[in-house]
Amino acid sequence: MTRPITLFTGQWADLPFEEVARLAGEWGYDGLEIACWGDHLDVWRAVEDDEYLQDRLDVLKRNNLSVYAISNHLNGQAVCDDPIDERHQGIVSTRVWGDGNPEESAPGPPRN
Repeated sequence: MTRPITLFTGQWADLPFEEVARLAGEWGYDGLEIACWGDHLDVWRAVEDDEYLQDRLDVLKRNNLSVYAISNHLNGQAVCDDPIDERHQGIVSTRVWGDGNPEESAPGPPRN
């Protein structure tokens, strides 16, 4: 049994997703762990726009890559952190950050 060799795209988030996929394919990787920052993967858009998600899959296919994991750990850091403050603004998406007031902008039930 062989294990796929993958590249985490987070450290490459300053490059466009297509460029990272092209490089990873040229370097012989089997697939990617795609970061949800930079332009690599917008999770909200993927949920709302089937064409966007298909585009991401097409980029992988053109470069003979598969996706083995999606990394959303930057936004995930805001799940249990208390307090959510200005330090988080640099690591969470603007949709998660909202206006910076977790009582007023957080999706889902109000925080206690």
